[in-house]
Amino acid sequence: MKRTNTKIGGVLVLLLFPLILQAQRFRPPMDHEITFSGNYGEIRADHYHGGLDFKTGGTEGKVVRAIADGYISRIQVNSSSGLVLTVTFPDGWSAAYRHLSSFMEPIASRVKAWQYEHQSWEMELRPSPEEYPVKAGQQIARSGNTGYSLGPHLHLDLFNAEDEYVDPLPFYLDKVKDHTAPKPEGFMLFPQPGQGVVDGSQAQKTVPLNPQKPIQVWGLVGVGIKAYDYMDAVHNKYGVKFVTLTVDGDTVFCSTVDHFAYEENRYINSWCEGQYMKSFIEPGNKLRMLEALNEHNGLLEINEERPYKLQYTLTDAFGNTTKVNLTLQGKRQEIAPLAYGAEETLHYDQVNVIQKPGLHLVIPRGALYKDAHLNYQQRSSDSTAIASVYRITDDVIKLHTGAELQIGIRNDKLADKTKYYIARVGRNGQKSSVGGSYADGFMKARILQLGTFTVAIDTVAPTIKPVSQNTWVRTGKVTLKPEDKETGIGRYEATIDGEWALLGRPNSANNNLVLVLDPEHVKKGQAHVLRVTVTDGCGNQTTEEYKFTW
Repeated sequence: MKRTNTKIGGVLVLLLFPLILQAQRFRPPMDHEITFSGNYGEIRADHYHGGLDFKTGGTEGKVVRAIADGYISRIQVNSSSGLVLTVTFPDGWSAAYRHLSSFMEPIASRVKAWQYEHQSWEMELRPSPEEYPVKAGQQIARSGNTGYSLGPHLHLDLFNAEDEYVDPLPFYLDKVKDHTAPKPEGFMLFPQPGQGVVDGSQAQKTVPLNPQKPIQVWGLVGVGIKAYDYMDAVHNKYGVKFVTLTVDGDTVFCSTVDHFAYEENRYINSWCEGQYMKSFIEPGNKLRMLEALNEHNGLLEINEERPYKLQYTLTDAFGNTTKVNLTLQGKRQEIAPLAYGAEETLHYDQVNVIQKPGLHLVIPRGALYKDAHLNYQQRSSDSTAIASVYRITDDVIKLHTGAELQIGIRNDKLADKTKYYIARVGRNGQKSSVGGSYADGFMKARILQLGTFTVAIDTVAPTIKPVSQNTWVRTGKVTLKPEDKETGIGRYEATIDGEWALLGRPNSANNNLVLVLDPEHVKKGQAHVLRVTVTDGCGNQTTEEYKFTW
């Protein structure tokens, strides 16, 4: 393995030149030295990390500034991104600032007024261009730790005029020092079912950087790599911007993580196996950041008994490069044919309809990334079960778009049908809610992955626990932790002295509900009664009352 720290090479210049020319368009969103806790395109669950996470020194409340002249076009409060501002620029580009702790005036007052008027913590406004114009460098908010956030930081998304996520880093190359090259951690081999084999097996195989014995391969096989980028003076892991694979000197695959549309996010489930990036493209994967340059969409055809020399080149946005080699030994081996026929195949390029007693499933065309094995089985623990357990596929298979699932209720035990839900069943038998609604003896739900499913009942109400109740009066902040073991928290609401109160979930990572006592709505110097109601996904409710003097 060879690492080199180089200037941006010819290929990188061609890729980045349009952005480098415009580097002065955007100033940094914060005043302090730039370091990142996350970069653009990192592998996340079901999506790519769409922007840059700017570190804020582990604290909240840092000044956040407009990166260019424009206007505030969107104001949001929600549990996924917390407090969010979007600024649109004259050329149609825009930037979203996420996980904020507060907005500047007059936006802050307008948001609060809207929340009380509509009695909703979550909200969204789309101001006109004339309402909130901003200049480059103008303070628009303060950084925070809201939404699904594991620590204080500022997340910045940058969108082009086509509303695609674009990597903001090229605009800040001159403000960040980085001489650290990406580092590989290992490989994974993907023998294609019925067409390839690795060391006598058709199972996926992980391979270390320096294998101790030859890896014998035959037939059609894919390769993937696990690797991370790093930056100077920080310990964070980042996604790798450029990956190229050559075989015997010929380029067969490359990935360039630079732009993608929102609807392309779930293609990550096809490109990546865990943290391993595949160097081939499955037939249903339309992600534009990937390019295969051989006749097998990046898969390797091993048909000669000889060494095949693979080399990966990993390059970051600064041109820092690592090369790592892997040799596969072509060795003729028996390749067992598929153990199932066409009637047991789910086809990626057509609509798949599965109609069985008590089950109806429609998988739209394009939902699968490749053909899959339908290994259907219906089973029941006993004759009194609410519904059978239906295995559709052995393994969990992520879908790009939702499939419509219906499961019949065999023993209808409840008058209140809202207590039923469709549950996904794990290998250990543990159930997790998919939700759903009842109609004509069936539960119906939209699923985003295949696996094993059944119908379950949730009649247990959630719980509410006060957090640090002895500090509520001193801090002027009420904190509660709702919990539900089956279908999760669906809704929550609160009143103080009978009047609606602004209870929200500012940080969904810890799931706490927080109410900041506001003198405009809660009179000081007297006793109060806080009443909180929490409802789970099946409509089970819990109400608690708390008395305090503030």
